[in-house]
Amino acid sequence: MTQSFARIVQSSFLWGYLMSPIVGGALVDYYGGKVVMACGVTLWSLATFLTPWAAETSLWALLSMRILLGVAEGVALPSMNNMVSRWFPQVERSRAVGLAMAGFNLGSAIGLLISPILMSKAGIFGPFVIFGLFGFLWVLVWLAATSSTPAQHPCISRYEIDYINKSQKLLTNHRKVPGQSTIIPPFKKLLSKMPTWALISANAMHSWGYFVILSWMPIYFNTIYHVDLRQAAWFSALPWAMMAMLGYAAGFISDMLIQSGRSVTSTRKVMQSIGFVGPGVSLLCLKFAQTPTVAAVLMTIALSLSSFSQAGFLLNMQDIAPKYAGFLHGITNSIGTLAAIISTIGAGYFVQWLGSFQAFLTLTAALYFAGTVFWNLYATGDQVFF
Repeated sequence: MTQSFARIVQSSFLWGYLMSPIVGGALVDYYGGKVVMACGVTLWSLATFLTPWAAETSLWALLSMRILLGVAEGVALPSMNNMVSRWFPQVERSRAVGLAMAGFNLGSAIGLLISPILMSKAGIFGPFVIFGLFGFLWVLVWLAATSSTPAQHPCISRYEIDYINKSQKLLTNHRKVPGQSTIIPPFKKLLSKMPTWALISANAMHSWGYFVILSWMPIYFNTIYHVDLRQAAWFSALPWAMMAMLGYAAGFISDMLIQSGRSVTSTRKVMQSIGFVGPGVSLLCLKFAQTPTVAAVLMTIALSLSSFSQAGFLLNMQDIAPKYAGFLHGITNSIGTLAAIISTIGAGYFVQWLGSFQAFLTLTAALYFAGTVFWNLYATGDQVFF
């Protein structure tokens, strides 16, 4: 009963996360990332803050808070993609996304490390209350310090605005300003081109592998090596810290390659290939691991190398559709979330059907390699949608 309850609660976040990215992406492209991100953080901070009350009230109240948390977090990455596409020239975007995602990963690592301390001092619900309050504080700072576009920021100089516009090689009238044009993006048009499907398949494969490793790693180690990683907060935090470092390194290398004359297309293909082939090979090597330490290293390598996808498909949305980066991210993210739901909830059935954990991880590695081939066939770094 406890395991079933945990699976229901865990999947409820993903069902909420499945709902909002497409609508949130359209709202981001229309209203701008500042407003939508502020609303999203406010809602997920509220859901986090109220989780202790919900847990003590009823299962339905707890599930509602988890779903609200997923809905609110679903607008975060579309907001980031939209703002990066407006604020940074193409040759600096990889580092910008790498830095933003490093903050996300380091935040997760820090949260995992300090949560046991907070629970020992303030009880089991202490982290929820404290993290929720910090979220509200962050919103106030965000609203005071940011703007959706460079032209709307009161402290930016004309030189900086001209530099951004010139570096992006896009005329001002080709850039959609928040609040202008229609709120309904050209859904059919976006789905009519193969580069969009390359993004969809890449996001789906990334989400599948990412959530398989994160969600099933404790069960895998407990089943194969009889080690309970949930008792080792430092190990749970290590992959997040490594992803932060390698993700930024991937962004730095990506920008350097583009600045040195390498095409955006080839750069995105190389980065995404590393982000898929690296984890795939690591998962295949697990069957040769004789100790939990070796297996842990391979799992960490798999997650760390997956961060190269930040300089691959995650940035490619801005390349092919700068005006619709938020909405395009929403489309791909929703399908990626569906893949994550299938992989996390269905993993037990896959393991039973295939006969072992290793067989399922081999299947996941094969999907990584297939995703690499599809990406290299159909992805492009050129602007497709104007």
